[in-house]
Amino acid sequence: MAETSPRQPFSVWRLIPLCLLLVAAAIFMLGGAHRYLNFTELAEHHALLRDLVVRHGVLAAGGFMLGYAGLTALSCPGAVLMTLAGGFLFGCWLGALYALIGATLGASVVFLAARAGLAGLAERAGPRMQRLQNGFRRDALSYLLCLRLVPIFPFWLVNLVAGASGMSLPTYLVATFFGMIPGALVYAGIGNGVSDLIAAGRHPDHDIIFHPDILFPLVGLGVLSLLPVGYKHWQSRHPREPAR
Repeated sequence: MAETSPRQPFSVWRLIPLCLLLVAAAIFMLGGAHRYLNFTELAEHHALLRDLVVRHGVLAAGGFMLGYAGLTALSCPGAVLMTLAGGFLFGCWLGALYALIGATLGASVVFLAARAGLAGLAERAGPRMQRLQNGFRRDALSYLLCLRLVPIFPFWLVNLVAGASGMSLPTYLVATFFGMIPGALVYAGIGNGVSDLIAAGRHPDHDIIFHPDILFPLVGLGVLSLLPVGYKHWQSRHPREPAR
């Protein structure tokens, strides 16, 4: 079922939310804050961060989700590290849940900004954007859920085109949250396994991948990485009829 909102007349003022996000992202990157988004920093401060989580559980979880939401809203690299950090600090299940909430909130900010500023403009873009737009028009929920489960297109691009398509916010939230569950569990599981090893006094080395807490999530990651290939193969064997 197609799900689009009525086309609105274009106004430059509608682009202000997107422009603010771009400016904030530029400040973040040019200021060098992204250099702290690496696993080395996370491992070096393992004891301090875990102590903060123990002493300030609710506040620590809230701060993590807000930080994740901010990075996602700015479309800055670091989402994978943040999901690893979720498992690293809160365990696999809670870490994955907090990562999902943060990522969904941040993606929704981009979605709303794109819906305000880009609605109706996707038709004028290139074939890649039009392909996404046509998919959203056919069945917004199923298509977005598929794009989250099988990340054929960049996360930020899907957020923008979903907003430009005019789909409803509840549909976007449901598809985004549930579509990211498999990836969140895999990365949070890896982060949790590394955290357990460090807490036990072991430093990550080349043998770390054979530890069950690391090996099984890595197998899951391998399966996820093959999903786009499987999806494209299935799509080639079951082509959809052109949208009318």
